[in-house]
Amino acid sequence: MTQIASEQSSSIATTSPRAAREQQAEALFLDVRTPAEFEESHIEGALLHPLTELNPEEVKRHARGKRSVFLICRSGGRARQAAEKLAAHGLSGLQVMSGGMQAWENEGLPVNRGRATISLERQVRIAAGAMVVVGALLGYFANPGWILLSAFVGAGLVFAGVTDTCGMAMMLARMPWNNRKPAATKPSCCSM
Repeated sequence: MTQIASEQSSSIATTSPRAAREQQAEALFLDVRTPAEFEESHIEGALLHPLTELNPEEVKRHARGKRSVFLICRSGGRARQAAEKLAAHGLSGLQVMSGGMQAWENEGLPVNRGRATISLERQVRIAAGAMVVVGALLGYFANPGWILLSAFVGAGLVFAGVTDTCGMAMMLARMPWNNRKPAATKPSCCSM
């Protein structure tokens, strides 16, 4: 059995939800979504450690004696960012679960369900859309300079698409409604 070592991995593996499920007993499942997303649905035994608060040393402590660390988010993007950050701090055995919680649930694998919430992705679409509409309306009715708001949001969305990093999502992830503590009875990294 290969233990988690403190050596940097040159590439981060991706694995399917079914393959991750088969290894669950000997792995650490690390969920990097917001507490609100985690509360809505999560994998039994997964530890919550939001990407915005990711602490590599704490993850290393939890990973001791485990074969792998499976990183989970909604669809895979934040999990990849977390894996890159952890790899840069010397953690190996990292695997991004392809398709994230969406794929896990689509496979019909078991989840713990709690209070429903609006996903971070939907929050970004709502906020960006609202800002574009407000900028266009104010530009038409108040002052043409307000069109720059719409242009700024559009440029931000292009940047997010090219870099796979969304500043608006990072900002929204820190909002109070996304950081309420899960009502789960089992402890998570976030509540320790």
